[in-house]
Formats: sequence, structure tokens, C-alpha cells
Amino acid sequence: MLKIGLFSKLSRISIRMLRYYDENGLLTPGEVDPATGYRYYHESQLMEAERLLALREMGFGVEAMGAILRAYQDPEALGQFLRVRREELRAELEKTRQRLALLETTLERVGKDGIIMEYNVTLKELPRRQVASLREVIPSYWQEGELWGRMMTETAGQNLQIAEPCYSMAIFHDKEYREENVDVEVQMAVKGNYRDTESVRFFTAEPQTIASVTVQGSYQQMGRVNQVLASWIAGNGYEINGPMFNIYHVGPAQTADESQWVTEVCMPVEKK
Repeated sequence: MLKIGLFSKLSRISIRMLRYYDENGLLTPGEVDPATGYRYYHESQLMEAERLLALREMGFGVEAMGAILRAYQDPEALGQFLRVRREELRAELEKTRQRLALLETTLERVGKDGIIMEYNVTLKELPRRQVASLREVIPSYWQEGELWGRMMTETAGQNLQIAEPCYSMAIFHDKEYREENVDVEVQMAVKGNYRDTESVRFFTAEPQTIASVTVQGSYQQMGRVNQVLASWIAGNGYEINGPMFNIYHVGPAQTADESQWVTEVCMPVEKK
């Protein structure tokens, strides 16, 4: 039998962690002196400790470690646990690579034009969601509010339940900038099912990978924001694969104070 201190040294697991594993049923002492409470371990338990160390190094949590140890003699079950963890690590690695690419791009541009210091680009995925949508060609971008007004009017009798987050957005479908007759779609996420109206359609919007910049203030800065986004996308091995859109977190509907507006400028992207 080995005292806990010696077992700790031989197993390379701290006494604190040995007690933690004991509390969670992962590595129980072979004996506990009822008079002193001292813990003693069998030499054979060093193998169990080695398995715990290996699983911890792979990033498994306590709950998963317990399940794996219970299935350790079943090669098929053990293999399944390991394959799932492998996919989790691959996903984490890809996220790390994306963060590293963003960091490298930022470092390259800091001090050159100052743009990155002003606006930060985020790569993320919009989830699948049920939406209310109204798309129409309108005289100018500044008349987008009329689309929102019509959406509210036409759906007033259906008591729409707005989802959280609501993803209130305007999608700009034209492939070029137009000074008039612009193709704009306004859209927001809803909960439940509703019937289409004369102008409003309800459907499921599929997930999208986007590069986005969130800005506070008036819309006059959008040209500079678009420059930042386009530069980041090109510099990080992506390409735009859909119409750009704005998500209005705080907009004219909430406040007339332009300085309080919060807009997320988004461009759908995919790897080249």
C-alpha cells in the first residue's frame, strides 16, 4: 500500500486532485484508515492514475472521464468517445486558426492606416431561424423605413411573437450601388407559424457564415466600415458569397439620437 503523498509523487497527480477524483468516484483509495482518515492506494492503481492523466491531457471533463473508464474494456465504446473528442478538438483547432489569422491581419495593418484600431471584424454564424420578410424595390435606401411600417401594418392582426434575438435586418440585394430603385428586403426573426400577407412572407432562413463589424453612431461611417470588411475578407482567405446586410441592434425605431444607434454590418462569406 502507498500513502497518498507517495502515490501522488509516483502518479504525478497532486493530492488535491486525488481527493477531487475520489469525491467524483474516479479514483477511490484502496483503504482509508478509520481512525486517522489517511488514504492508502494499491500499487496497481497507478495504472488507473495513468489513464486519468491521459484523459485529462486530451481535454476530457470529469463526467466524460467517468463514462470512459466504465467503458474502458469495450473497444467500440471507447473508440466512440475518442472519435467524438477528436472532432471537438478539430473544431477548436479551426477556431484557433481563424483567431490567429485575424491576429496576424491586425498586426500587419496596425500603424499603416489605423482602420483596424477603429473597427473590429468578427467571423461568426447566424443560426437557422423563422423569419418574417418583406422585399421590394423602393425609390432610395432612405425609404427603408416604409418597408418596416408596411410589415407591421400587414401583420398587426396576427400578434407576431418576436424571437430573441430578433435579428432585425435589411438585406441589400442589388449587385451594385444604385442611387434609385433599390432592391431591399427587411427581415426579423419570429416565434411560431403565421400566414403570408400581401407583401410579407414567412419562411425558415438557413444558417449563414458572416464577417461583421458592429458600429455605434450614424450611418455616414458605412463606407469606411465596408472598406474594413472587404480588406479583412480578402486578407483572410474568404470571399463574399451573398448580399450584404445590416442588423439593427438599436436603430431609429428605438431612438432618434443617431449617436445611440448600434448597427452590425454583415457580409456572408465562405472559404476560397
